[in-house]
Amino acid sequence: MATQSFEQLIVWQKAHQYVLSIYRITKQYPKEEIFSLVNQMRRAATSITANIAEGYILIGSKEKLRFYNISQGSLEETRNFIFLSKDLDYISEEDKKLLSNQASEISRLLNAYCKGIINELSDTPST
Repeated sequence: MATQSFEQLIVWQKAHQYVLSIYRITKQYPKEEIFSLVNQMRRAATSITANIAEGYILIGSKEKLRFYNISQGSLEETRNFIFLSKDLDYISEEDKKLLSNQASEISRLLNAYCKGIINELSDTPST
């Protein structure tokens, strides 16, 4: 069954839940982090879903791959912030595990999407 919108993509759905988790967890950060770490984490997290959505609508495989790669980069950026947040005692070990598990699942899905696109590109005859 072909999808008709980016909201139907499993990777987008999982990433959206991840963004919601990031927002929920960062609400408890110290006030002095609102314009630094909280802002960076939230921007990176929302970039994951935004780039999946933007890549979804593009027709060319190379363009799609570019946006999914940006999503992967944003995901890794949030992973870095999760470790930093734990080291600063802003989040619990339980929250770190939850976010890390969500990030790992999204990473696997994004990698699968990218591999599928790369396979499409290699199957396309040169002109």
